[in-house]
Amino acid sequence: MNTLEVLARELAALPPSLGPVRLIGVDGHAGSGKSTFAGRLATALGGVPVLHLDDVATHAEPFGWTGRFRSQLLEPLAAGRAAHWRPYDWVERRFGAERVQEPVPLLLVEGVGAGRRALRPHLARLLWMETPREESWRRGRSRDGRELAGFWDGWERAELAHFAGDPSRPFADVLVRQCGTGYEWTSGTGAAAGTSSSVTEGHDLPRA
Repeated sequence: MNTLEVLARELAALPPSLGPVRLIGVDGHAGSGKSTFAGRLATALGGVPVLHLDDVATHAEPFGWTGRFRSQLLEPLAAGRAAHWRPYDWVERRFGAERVQEPVPLLLVEGVGAGRRALRPHLARLLWMETPREESWRRGRSRDGRELAGFWDGWERAELAHFAGDPSRPFADVLVRQCGTGYEWTSGTGAAAGTSSSVTEGHDLPRA
């Protein structure tokens, strides 16, 4: 059994954290590999859905989306109802067509801020991509090219301010590192300090 299958089995065995849903957060710096990892983990979990916070944030509100996220997604899912929400279109700079997210047994939410204090009470587990900030940002800039250099300048300032006031890593249950073509993780009560020995390849919301 490969590493992601082992981790997937652990996550699938968790009790629900948001009504009937096991909500798993994947956080880390922009460019740290969150989307790729979440996609592979979702496959290992049998094809569970992934909610990307890039679809929730906007140009005007890179981190000011918690109220909308709560009302459109957290509250209905906590009550066992389908969530109706509209993803943001970064090219058109407006919200797009409505999407529906059913209250599935397991849902991944990935993006910068997935482990922020407004979301943590509703997470069954918080995973942090353990890629240094400067390396992550360098990857992101290389991926997006010179045409988005201005965007990255603004994003880096916004991300620094966000994590300064609302850090995620100290609260992570699992630290995930890329190693060659795969991943390794550290989990347990000492995960955020990197001291766990395990290394291998909701507030006032209705509950169902």
